[in-house]
Amino acid sequence: MYTTSTAILEALREAGMDYIFANLGSDHSAILETLAEAHAEGRRKDYPTLITCPNEMVALSAAHGFAQVSGRPQAVLVHVECGTQQLGGAIHNAAKGRAPVLIIAGMSPATLEGEARGSRNEFIHWIQDVFDQRGIVRGYMRYDHEIRLGANAKQIVHRALQFACSEPQGPVYLTAVREVLEAEVERVSIDRSAWPPVSAAALAPEDAALIAKALASARRPLIVTTYAGRNPAAVAELTRLAGRLGVGVLDSVPSSVNFPQGDPLYQGSQWNEKRQNPALAEADTILVIDSDVPWIPQINRPSASARILHIDTDPLKQQMPLWYIHARHIFRADAGLALRQINRELDSMSLDAAAVRERTAHYSRRHAEWRGELERLERSPAEGLTAEYLTARIRHAIGEDAIVMSEGVTNFHVISNHAGRVRPGTLFTQGGGSLGWNGGAAVGAKLARPDALVVALTGDGSYLFSVPSAVHWIARRYRTPFLQVVYNNRGWRAPKFSMLGVHPEGYGSRARAEDLDVSFDPSPDYAGIAAAAGGALAQTVRTPSELDAALDRALHAVREEKRCAVIDAWLPHL
Repeated sequence: MYTTSTAILEALREAGMDYIFANLGSDHSAILETLAEAHAEGRRKDYPTLITCPNEMVALSAAHGFAQVSGRPQAVLVHVECGTQQLGGAIHNAAKGRAPVLIIAGMSPATLEGEARGSRNEFIHWIQDVFDQRGIVRGYMRYDHEIRLGANAKQIVHRALQFACSEPQGPVYLTAVREVLEAEVERVSIDRSAWPPVSAAALAPEDAALIAKALASARRPLIVTTYAGRNPAAVAELTRLAGRLGVGVLDSVPSSVNFPQGDPLYQGSQWNEKRQNPALAEADTILVIDSDVPWIPQINRPSASARILHIDTDPLKQQMPLWYIHARHIFRADAGLALRQINRELDSMSLDAAAVRERTAHYSRRHAEWRGELERLERSPAEGLTAEYLTARIRHAIGEDAIVMSEGVTNFHVISNHAGRVRPGTLFTQGGGSLGWNGGAAVGAKLARPDALVVALTGDGSYLFSVPSAVHWIARRYRTPFLQVVYNNRGWRAPKFSMLGVHPEGYGSRARAEDLDVSFDPSPDYAGIAAAAGGALAQTVRTPSELDAALDRALHAVREEKRCAVIDAWLPHL
């Protein structure tokens, strides 16, 4: 039979999708029948490969990680409104992290007396029928719609993917009742090239000239970014621009490699540290490019006299109710295109060579001071592991080509600064604020880049949120081995830090972790969970002297034995 489900699966393959990350239910009977038929007839490659995911958040996190590494969307298949809700915080991460992902959910059958194939035949079909299933996720989606007819199912899929892949990218959500998915339809042939994403936006020529002149004439120009490195071409253009003008580059809560850390103009990264960043404070002209949170005004902000310019594909931040940075000039443009245009403007300008040398020397001194502080923190500690030492030894062991999926939470800044990522596409975070992305994302990253070493660095809280039993079962079944290191401080340090930020002298400042109910004591056997669920190599490290040998064994397991390895690294207690 050729059904609506067949058309949907064909559309996914037409769109270049390799995988469907699926958690199946009673609404997917036609999809399973289509796949079984293709398998029996030797046509299984006509459709994307189905990855069985015992947990929906892991499924969407895997699709998210695949899209981050490859730049290509993948599909997630879930069961009615229950599976939709089980996607949980992964929906938030995909939306805030601008991940192009297509989510497809069935709906309870619309008939109950056998009026059509797929009519209700299980008690759960009444329980799972809700008034507005799409409304559960509508606030996070770039597009949502119901497939009502098989005749135009392909058109709806390709339209949804246009939204997902056009800037600002993000998740899209489609639904269909079981009778529609089961319905026989005429075969639809479609020209995929007729559904392209919207072309990237460029600056107006006069705006590119304005920005070039502003940066060239400033005494202390600074560029602040968070995710410009999602596009590797933007990194090359940003490096060229900074070098020819002597402009400092500051990462603010970076979710990708935006600028080579070894470049002397790099000024490090800032997260939630309770300090004023000196480069930001002294800047007289600031170009914010691709950043959701370039600074936190209550703690760390530019000078009131600084001239701020802002470039983003979504400069209004349309999904953020409260947002502004007092920019005098705001431009909607793609980072890679905009930076290339600014560089072209500079080609025809006469630059002040002495000013460029002075700025370069100034930022180079600051970079050297930053590097010196990192090296001091990375020294082998006399007692116990530190996050800085741990990250430095991981950096040394994995090399520059490894892909790092970072979800260290209160150690986000440590990982960003000490992981030493210099190549675009070798560091990712979820881009949002819902924990539990790292494990599924590592599976997706490995599927996207089977040749790469994938490393997930996670806090102990975010490790538990990631549903590690599901993650490591999937990794073993689909042969996606990766190294996972748990930064284990035995509890939730983030809520404690948040409390201290508001009540630094309050009762909580004198309380023990146990009294604050943020402790995870007694500590779970994190590595043991992965070993039981997925046959991972499980190791616990408590002292610096144990670490290098544990990393060697872990990397041997991943590279040679083709299985995951988890290191439970004990840091000072929260």
